[in-house]
Amino acid sequence: MVRLELVVNGLFLGAIIALGAMGLTLVYGILKFAHIAHGDFMTWGAYIAFFLLGTLLPRLGLSGVGFGPFTFGPSLFLALPLTILALVAIAIILDRIIYQRLRRRGIGTVVIAMASLGVAIAMRGLVQVIWGGETEQYPRLSKPFYQLPMDVRIPPDGLFIAAVTIVLVLSLYLFLTRTKMGKAMRATSDNLDLARVSGIDTGKVVWWTWAVGAALAATAGVLLAIFQAQLYPIMGWRFLIPLFAAVILGGIGNPYGALAGALVIGVTSEVSTEWLNPTYKPAIAFAMMILTLLLRPRGLFGVRD
Repeated sequence: MVRLELVVNGLFLGAIIALGAMGLTLVYGILKFAHIAHGDFMTWGAYIAFFLLGTLLPRLGLSGVGFGPFTFGPSLFLALPLTILALVAIAIILDRIIYQRLRRRGIGTVVIAMASLGVAIAMRGLVQVIWGGETEQYPRLSKPFYQLPMDVRIPPDGLFIAAVTIVLVLSLYLFLTRTKMGKAMRATSDNLDLARVSGIDTGKVVWWTWAVGAALAATAGVLLAIFQAQLYPIMGWRFLIPLFAAVILGGIGNPYGALAGALVIGVTSEVSTEWLNPTYKPAIAFAMMILTLLLRPRGLFGVRD
């Protein structure tokens, strides 16, 4: 019998995957290429927050751990938005100096995807240059878990992760459905040429796409570091397969499908540890991605052209 605690932990893990996958599928839906550096965006989000929490904010007198029932301190609520702003700036700069130039030259999306692989390697190397290659521990204070019936233990940080994910998913839904820019992004994703003819500023749409995708990736990276209580240079790279698996499972270009796919991937990966070594969790996501491509290439929520 599967332990319910594994399912709960899988939902928390799936929530983190969902934030990264929703940003990744938005980028693909509008720019039409697989952004391989997206996992390293998560890594940078985690490390920028680590720098703020462990170095910069304490020098300003803003430190501390163990805020209420959580392992982290109140300074996280300042570090997180600052991290988002920093990563949004990095994403837009990268687009301006690399991806935009390739698009203007008419370079194919496969080549742009390979360029993003180069960006990923460079970002990972830069992390090692700045912070080193060793595993770092996030500033935290151990706190007791909530004990529920059926031997289910819930970490308070897991509830925080779930709450942040719910808020961001609802915010993204309202942004895409209620705002002028959100509707422009959806129109551009459906048909870029028609969007241009309709007078939509597709250049601004691209910038907003990077901003939203980077914001979600930054948040996912910080939450992942909180979830596993540590960070290391390849943490985002190792998360890349689950991100793509969630995107493909839910249907490429569909952020809500990516959310559902991420929850399935998270729960399946965690439950599999009941029978398999935890080191095989990425293989579970990879297997689900391959099966989806074979049985339903458009994903569970994909639509036919």
